[in-house]
Amino acid sequence: MINAIDKPAIFITPDYVIHAVNQPYRDTYQDDVITGQSRCHQISHRNTVPCDQAGESCPLAECQQSGRATTVVHNHKTQHGDSYCDILMKPVHDEDGMVLGYLEILERIQYASSQAGKGKLIGNAPSFRQMLQQISRAAPADIAVLLQGETGSGKELVAQAIHDSSKRSKEAFVVIECTGLTETLFESELFGYEKGAFTGASTSKKGLIDAADGGTVFFDEIGDVPLSMQVKLLRLLETGSYRPVGSLKQRKSNFRLVCATHKNLKEMVEKGLFRQDLYYRIAGFPILLPSLRQRREDIAELCHHFLIQTGHADKNFTRETLLLLSRYSFPGNIRELRNIVEQSALLSVDELITPADLPMHLSVQNTAGEPEFTPHLKTLDEAEASYLSDIAATYDGTPESLAEVLGVSTRTLYRKLQRYGLTLRKR
Repeated sequence: MINAIDKPAIFITPDYVIHAVNQPYRDTYQDDVITGQSRCHQISHRNTVPCDQAGESCPLAECQQSGRATTVVHNHKTQHGDSYCDILMKPVHDEDGMVLGYLEILERIQYASSQAGKGKLIGNAPSFRQMLQQISRAAPADIAVLLQGETGSGKELVAQAIHDSSKRSKEAFVVIECTGLTETLFESELFGYEKGAFTGASTSKKGLIDAADGGTVFFDEIGDVPLSMQVKLLRLLETGSYRPVGSLKQRKSNFRLVCATHKNLKEMVEKGLFRQDLYYRIAGFPILLPSLRQRREDIAELCHHFLIQTGHADKNFTRETLLLLSRYSFPGNIRELRNIVEQSALLSVDELITPADLPMHLSVQNTAGEPEFTPHLKTLDEAEASYLSDIAATYDGTPESLAEVLGVSTRTLYRKLQRYGLTLRKR
């Protein structure tokens, strides 16, 4: 039965031992699977202990606790390096309803990585992984998705990831910027126009909705669409039909809908600024994108990613600089971080980027004339998460030795790492 599954799959017993494995699973990992001996966490993570003892949620443990199928997103060590996997764990029962074991089916998440990678969502924070899990659930379906998050949090990248992971991935991905669209532009850009429809229309032109037929339409900043145009947009979304400007014929377009906004649409509905029927039409599957403040442990890897992306791969941020950046509030989120990385790389005359190379708005002058970072107060939990994140990324010793240095038990260390979604470099 397991060989009939086209995705990587294994059958494991409650002691984590693999008793059946298909070829796609063997092809995914470097270590050979010995049925009846190999444990799942040894193959996928190269851990000597289960995932819930090494800082990650364990799908088997969650499945045992709930008694039903569960899904989690893990970072596995595959033949292609560290790779995110969406894991489905299902209990298998005998005729008497007793659990025989668990079926684990994996699907690689191609659009995200915990390390720098071209065209990928980068991160490893718990809030980031939760977002990946929501994307993985929504992408294969044709449901309308609403991306909600602060400006600069990466909504267009997420929309592209949803399209690339959908059944429409080979068709067009069309972006429609809603900010600043007048009613005339709205109709002519979306629906197109016929020759002679208005002054200057010397030829006919297809609209963006026509270009998106079979693919995905991404309405960016949907909250900026004026009320006068919302009724026309609602009709398009409900019927899939539209009429080019100057034409008497109705046309049809079959597209997947993804929308994004930084505004609170529910509040706008209550104030009468956004149609309630349109809101429920676009918010079939809401996904909340975390701000950079909610995933500070990702800042170091994002800095490395942006250095490569902007052509400064030969440079690195000092530990002190990264610590200062982790205290900044980033009102512009990831977009602002990218700008800061590029500016700092250009300002730095050395291979190491120091606090003095950071843009001026990140520092103030103290009485001695030295640059001093403006402090950002954080909770004790945030401070602990940030501290452990730095350690997890750099510490090369064993968990036991680290626990001794920190003055806690190994079990307490694992519990704290799990709480913040962290893993150590060395098991």
